[in-house]
Amino acid sequence: MELLPVRPTVRTPAAAFTGDVYLTPIYSGTGPSRMTVALVRFTPGARTNWHSHAVGQTLHVTEGAGLVGTRDGRVLRIHAGETVVCPPGEEHWHGAGPDTFMSHLAMLEANEDGSDPTTWLEPVPDGVYGSEAV
Repeated sequence: MELLPVRPTVRTPAAAFTGDVYLTPIYSGTGPSRMTVALVRFTPGARTNWHSHAVGQTLHVTEGAGLVGTRDGRVLRIHAGETVVCPPGEEHWHGAGPDTFMSHLAMLEANEDGSDPTTWLEPVPDGVYGSEAV
């Protein structure tokens, strides 16, 4: 068993996010585990760019309400206690609602060679972010 210390929170890079987003790393697996977990906090209106993950991603909302969108135009409203599973290779985005904070645990696996499985793409336009959620 190992107790890990709390790691510093960092502001996420503007190249991959719109608005103010903060990330606190929780766990980065070392062989054989490839799991990575982070607590991500989004201010109102903040969101990721479009992106995908080679091995998929699981998001568990811990606080507030937010949105998750996919390339087919589907936008889901997400709330504290809910979990979203994004399959491998699916281009998607996620973030806070326009007038609420949202925090989630982002859980994913590194590639087999240990490299980052995330492919970052272009920003999500306001019109896509503001589209009607189901």
